[in-house]
Amino acid sequence: MSERAKPVIFSGIQPSGHLTLGGYLGALRNWVKLQSEYDCLYCVVDLHAITVRQDPKDLAFRRLSFPAQYIAAGIDPNESLIFLQSAVSAHTELQWLLTCNTYMGELSRMTQFKSKTEGKTDKNIGVGLFMYPILMAADILLDQTSLVPVGADQKQHLKLTRDIAIRMNNHYGNIFTVPEPYIGKVGARVMSLQDPTNKMSKSDPNENNYISMLDDPDTIRRKLKKAVMDSIQGISYDPENRPGVANLLGIYGALTDEAPQIVAERFADQGNAALKTAVTDVVIESLRPFQQRYHELMDNPDYLRGILKDGAEKAAQRAKPTLDAVFNAMGFKSV
Repeated sequence: MSERAKPVIFSGIQPSGHLTLGGYLGALRNWVKLQSEYDCLYCVVDLHAITVRQDPKDLAFRRLSFPAQYIAAGIDPNESLIFLQSAVSAHTELQWLLTCNTYMGELSRMTQFKSKTEGKTDKNIGVGLFMYPILMAADILLDQTSLVPVGADQKQHLKLTRDIAIRMNNHYGNIFTVPEPYIGKVGARVMSLQDPTNKMSKSDPNENNYISMLDDPDTIRRKLKKAVMDSIQGISYDPENRPGVANLLGIYGALTDEAPQIVAERFADQGNAALKTAVTDVVIESLRPFQQRYHELMDNPDYLRGILKDGAEKAAQRAKPTLDAVFNAMGFKSV
């Protein structure tokens, strides 16, 4: 495969649930910083979303809303490629070729599959949920990705991607770049507001557990007012013993570019209410420009569709050499 001037980075988010403050601080904000150094592809992985049944109207809306949020967060379509996974058929074509080179045992060991199917019978588990790590591998390998930003919950999937790439390279020749995890500046790990021992999740059914990037000021105030803290006097940064307090200190620090320990010193002699008020004010002001830009974009859907159309066309062009190489290597040459 021909080499590009910059190493390729691929990442994506499912258009399900709500893009949260945790997702922004933990991942999306770092994506923005990578644009100048890497050849970045930021995909809305809408095909992954349907491993769980979706309302078609909601999914159609989020397929436009999530790209708008990417751009509002700072992803520049002139620097990075933004596209919908489903608009580039090479992703699903490559998935089948990879599926035939993947083992049942590998997929059965995926911890996310185990956690999402716990307590369910086989007849209630969709095949897509079992196989979606292969589609993820196709997403990554299709563009000869060099680096993949991964959180702790995705490391096992990246290892599977590497294993498949190495296996096929050994059997069919050097057709794939074997991707490495991108280890950059660690993003803030934002925890659930009601259960600060668990990570804030965009798919959490309890809306009080997360702050959506599109929550209005009154909603943000209500959620943070209800955030679980503790009864210890004063404010200190102690994630193990005071997870709720540490979570709010971490959010404040991430949004003001301060270490949470420094923030804790500022509020040391104050109480939970004062910290919650300060965090609320910082969150509302930090999200204001994002929300303003988002609504401007959503008021101009043709502009968004133009970006996605252009992104899909470019992504398809970039994917074709890899897909052709895999088909040819496996014996599907034109006759």
